[in-house]
Amino acid sequence: MLNKLLIHQTKSRSRHCNDNALVETKNGSVIRKNLGYFHINKGLAGEFNNFFERWFNPYLNYHRPCGFVTEVITDFKGREKKVYGQYTTPYEKLKETSEEQDIDFLNPDLSFEDLDKIAYNMSDNNFAVLMRKQQNELFDINSLLKSQ
Repeated sequence: MLNKLLIHQTKSRSRHCNDNALVETKNGSVIRKNLGYFHINKGLAGEFNNFFERWFNPYLNYHRPCGFVTEVITDFKGREKKVYGQYTTPYEKLKETSEEQDIDFLNPDLSFEDLDKIAYNMSDNNFAVLMRKQQNELFDINSLLKSQ
C-alpha cells in the first residue's frame, strides 16, 4: 500500500533532516513530561491554546535552559559523540548567535530590546511558579469536564 501511494516509510534518525527525530525528542522530554498523556477535552482546546501562547511557550523560550552542543567527538569507528557543554535558554542562544555572526535573525518589526522586556520581566523561578499555577488551574477545569 505504501508503494502504491508513493510513500517512503522511515524511522527517526539523527543527522537526517527529513526525519522527525528532533520533534519526537521534544515530545518526550518537554511536552509529555510537563503535560502528561491525558486526553484533552475538545471544549477546552481554546483554553489550552491560550495557555501555550501566554505561559508555556514563553517559559520554554525565555526561562528554561537547554543544552547546546559545543563539541563533536568522532571515535575510531566513525561514530559521533556530542558534548553538551553550554546550557542556556533558547533566547540567550539566539542573541549570542546574532552577535557572533553579525546577522539579525528577527523580523524587521522586532528588536532584542522588545524581547528583553519579555525575557527579563520576571526571574526564571518566578515565571515557572506562575506557569505551574496556571497549568494546575487548567488541568482542574479539564478534570471537571471529563467527569461530566
